[in-house]
Amino acid sequence: MITRISGVLDRVDATGNCIELSIGPVVHEVLVTELVRRGLQQRLGQPMTLHTLEFLEGNPTRGNLVPRLVGFLSEVEREFFELICEVDGVGVRKALRAIVRPVGEIAAAIDEQDAKALSTLPGIGAATAERMIAKLRRRMPKFALLVAREAPGEAAVAGDVLAETFEVLRSLGHSDADARRLVDALRAEKKKPKDVQEALEAIYRQMHKPR
Repeated sequence: MITRISGVLDRVDATGNCIELSIGPVVHEVLVTELVRRGLQQRLGQPMTLHTLEFLEGNPTRGNLVPRLVGFLSEVEREFFELICEVDGVGVRKALRAIVRPVGEIAAAIDEQDAKALSTLPGIGAATAERMIAKLRRRMPKFALLVAREAPGEAAVAGDVLAETFEVLRSLGHSDADARRLVDALRAEKKKPKDVQEALEAIYRQMHKPR
């Protein structure tokens, strides 16, 4: 399985959810969400790395299955996408079109059971929004931390660190609410941690700061 791909951004499709990456003499087509596609339009000709997942598209009874790659700016975005595709009535193609807002915003809407906000996503009607909430709500706290405030590339890195820090805090015995409170306080700081260790050290200093 191909889990990561690096190359030079050669083309961004203006109408569909795909891009082309040049890797030496070979050009690979990679499907991307609408949000990622828009963010990459200004990066033509630049080297980049995408986290990827593979799936087969076509009719298996006719033997015309075609392997496809879907690319993401971070591992957390890839994990979120896979969860969305688990919802009845949401396949890969529909998920690609539907994700037009940052992962953190969509996850927060699911976490807060905001079906009205979810139903405004392309291809996601009221019934599908309710199914998303029923299936995914308890799995969203980690992703709701990914509210993007920086440029797309920086947001992906910062979001990964915060999401991983959230999981580490939970493993140390913190409740979901307490872990989210600590990470939210960290996000409010001007200096963003570059990795989980630095994030935990900052949280520890905040918890033991004299009052």
